[in-house]
Amino acid sequence: MSDAWLRAVVGIPFGLAVGSFMTVVVSRVPAGESLLRPRSRCPCCGTEIANRDNVPVASWIVLRGRCRSCGERIPVRYPVLELATAVLVVAGVVTYDRVWVAAMVAAFLALMPAIAWIDIEHRIIPNRVTYPAFLAFAGYVVVARVFDGGTDPARAAAGALLYGGVLFVVALVSRGMGMGDVKLALVIGIVLGSIGLRFVGVAAAGAVLFGGIGGLAALAAGRYRKAMIPFGPYMAAGAVIAAFWGEQLAEWYLGAFAAAGP
Repeated sequence: MSDAWLRAVVGIPFGLAVGSFMTVVVSRVPAGESLLRPRSRCPCCGTEIANRDNVPVASWIVLRGRCRSCGERIPVRYPVLELATAVLVVAGVVTYDRVWVAAMVAAFLALMPAIAWIDIEHRIIPNRVTYPAFLAFAGYVVVARVFDGGTDPARAAAGALLYGGVLFVVALVSRGMGMGDVKLALVIGIVLGSIGLRFVGVAAAGAVLFGGIGGLAALAAGRYRKAMIPFGPYMAAGAVIAAFWGEQLAEWYLGAFAAAGP
């Protein structure tokens, strides 16, 4: 891609800014607080954070992970989430040639670390995240199609119905899955489905694979068999893998399946 470096240069500060906003989402959405007011404050002393101390990643490093006012430690999750979001955004805009698709995938990937983190900490995938995301991506897919941006609304709808429908059935017959997972599947399905149903298949297979490994690890660590294990992080991981390597993995699987046939 000839403009890969340009996209990366533009994407890095944008990705860090989005990552900084995602730290606000992770902190405030589960608590039912506003994302806009008040301004960012120290979680320990409540002092409003000055602009110079609110630069993604860099401020945390300069302050050595401590609040300038009270000296208490600032959780490492803030720079980690900012950096992870920035990396995914940059990778998304560089991976896809078509601008409309690249922007959509980058925005989609930016949500995955935050959703995973919230589910790990609170065992929920908030409607305040999934509902706006679904509506925004659905509208985006249609608009991008109008401008020949490389998305397909029909495949997007099919991807959402297939992935979301399967998890909806699982949620009805199982106590281990919540409706938040179903709504996340709708978001994943509509975004990845708009560029190819194979991507949705890889995302779902990845979620099941990672979830199975995570479940076995939890059992090996002595956790109770019926203990609630969040599935959102595994779905997010599967979606990330599919966004970057969905086509290759689908081709490999189909090739291996064909080779194993009669």
